[in-house]
Amino acid sequence: MSLKISAKTEYACIAIMELAIHKNSLEPVRIRNIAERHSVPPRFLVQILLQLKSADIVESTRGATGGYRLKKKPEEVTLGQIMNIIDAPISNGKRTANQTGGESGASVVLNNIWNAAEKQWQDFLNNITFADLIKGATVNRTDQ
Repeated sequence: MSLKISAKTEYACIAIMELAIHKNSLEPVRIRNIAERHSVPPRFLVQILLQLKSADIVESTRGATGGYRLKKKPEEVTLGQIMNIIDAPISNGKRTANQTGGESGASVVLNNIWNAAEKQWQDFLNNITFADLIKGATVNRTDQ
């Protein structure tokens, strides 16, 4: 079983990492800079950042020197939060009957396992903050 991550979620996480790295900067981060540095389509990034702004994760500044800032501390934002904002909850806690239409004992047992696995995955992602991620990014960048 593999977790499917949409391009939109990956781009959102990249943008949040970039904003987290520049959290203490005096200037906001421009969309163009994020897009160029990470090969993200700027139009797509605008939509993503607007979605994150409406979720109160980022804030924007307009004008020639405008851009985006992380509104919260990197320690307060998790991968699970961003994934849930961008692509809706990883697990909604509901599974349907198997494809054959029945709720056999085997189907019920398997659904319980799938739900437990999704909950563990969500808990795992909710425990990874962007502060953790930028520490890893900094380590990887200096090791190259």
